[in-house]
Amino acid sequence: MIRLLRIARREYLAYVRTPGFWLSLLLLPVGLSTIIIAPMAVSRATPTPRIAIIDFTGEHLTPQVVAAINPHGAPPQAVIVPDPPRPFANPDDARARLQPYLRGQRPLPDGANLDAAAIIRPDNQGGVAVDFWSRNLQSGGLEQTVSASVGEAIRNDRLRALGVDPKALSQVESLTPNLSLYSPKAATGKVGIKDTLPTLAGLAMGVLLLMVVLTGAGMLLNSVMEEKTSRIIEVLLSSASVPEIMGGKILGVAAVTGTILAFWMTIGAVLITVRSPQVAGDLVGVFLQHGHWAYFALYFIGGYLMFATLYVTIGAFCETAREAQTLLGPMMIVMTIPGVFMAQAVGHPDLPLLRTLTWIPLFTPFMMAARVASDPPLWEIASTAALMFAVTAFELWIAVPAFKAGALATGRFDVRLFFATVTRRRPA
Repeated sequence: MIRLLRIARREYLAYVRTPGFWLSLLLLPVGLSTIIIAPMAVSRATPTPRIAIIDFTGEHLTPQVVAAINPHGAPPQAVIVPDPPRPFANPDDARARLQPYLRGQRPLPDGANLDAAAIIRPDNQGGVAVDFWSRNLQSGGLEQTVSASVGEAIRNDRLRALGVDPKALSQVESLTPNLSLYSPKAATGKVGIKDTLPTLAGLAMGVLLLMVVLTGAGMLLNSVMEEKTSRIIEVLLSSASVPEIMGGKILGVAAVTGTILAFWMTIGAVLITVRSPQVAGDLVGVFLQHGHWAYFALYFIGGYLMFATLYVTIGAFCETAREAQTLLGPMMIVMTIPGVFMAQAVGHPDLPLLRTLTWIPLFTPFMMAARVASDPPLWEIASTAALMFAVTAFELWIAVPAFKAGALATGRFDVRLFFATVTRRRPA
């Protein structure tokens, strides 16, 4: 046990002393913030599009379309380009004359470019069609606004022709009931923010485990490959047992990733406590009630140990990073499956497909974390956890001889050597 802790300490310090560790520690929130802020920043930096609206229906739809695009009191969704001095003769004439503006070959009188044009014309079935032209393949949803406004204007005109007051109909359509959500699982019957926190906490825990596993995979693989190439692994094998070496590496890398996560989770907890003490208290209550802290710890530790053992074993048989990526690639593809289904498990935790996935050991820790809010029965928790740890024990039984054989082997990855080691036979 002492040798295992020494190896873990050595592994931990080896990463902590590198500039990459401190960069990861400092840049983690930058990356997360960029994912959240970048779309908003791009949206704000995007100039307001300029659109021309040409109506050939004779029903004077342009004012309704303009009002829908730029409602009163709201910021402009688009700048409406005034009609040209010489009116368009027909839709074909409009398309031909607008093409140079849409291609950027000819600017508008104010020097800006025309971004879109909506040509409203009668169709062959007695209705109305909208030909929406855009300078880009994606128009940002502006075409949907134009189409909806034209449709509403046409309906109002038809209703007015039939003697129905459109305002009265609009008032009737705007009548909506006040919806309140209740559930027998809610503390007071009525679902509130406090009742949804276990769901969010479970999803966050599943995502956190996925991040730890993916981050630790590269660290473990690189550590084993580097020491194998430099023959340090042979020195370790002469002074410590294989379980001690494997356990030390797994524990050391877990401490590295745990340090980064704990640092920023602490800062996040402080910010939440300062800005919203009630939410912070509710979050603490989520982890303490019904033994959720033990529930999360069980699947978090079990899941990390299961994947870490697999990665250490793979690393022992790899000589280069290319070989490691070749073996790790299929595993990464498999890891995307729980990432897709975790969000579904939050809203529909008892779907047969999702419950089936919880019995697949590779998916168990992620799916069960996401299903915490549904309060799975104790027998299901105990059975899935037992299966997960049984698979981990089987991995360790395979990994000990495989790690030793792979660490001492030279050359490229040998499938026969791997399976011969697993079955405890000598390769032919």
